[in-house]
Amino acid sequence: MANSIKIRSQRLDGITEIKLLISHPMENGRNRDLNGELIPAHFIEQLVLKLNGQVIFTCNLAGSVSKNPFFTIRSKTATTGDKITASWTDNRQVSDSAEHVVS
Repeated sequence: MANSIKIRSQRLDGITEIKLLISHPMENGRNRDLNGELIPAHFIEQLVLKLNGQVIFTCNLAGSVSKNPFFTIRSKTATTGDKITASWTDNRQVSDSAEHVVS
């Protein structure tokens, strides 16, 4: 799932607001397709956000999160020029990551 993460950031009053949009189906395993067959579970299990290589945010997710999840994180320590790295791993061991420089 290459390029599944979009990252944006904005500095306001000494706080950096980081926005993540992740393209992922987030199936919980209880929904059915048009033929009545169960759709297999496929969801993000862990989301990690790093600031200049140091973990600042970890989130363990499950099938109850909606398709294409959107996250907003606020940081007092992120400043202009810092590198943000976001990565996720799902229950099928598929993963992706993206980098962003705070502007």
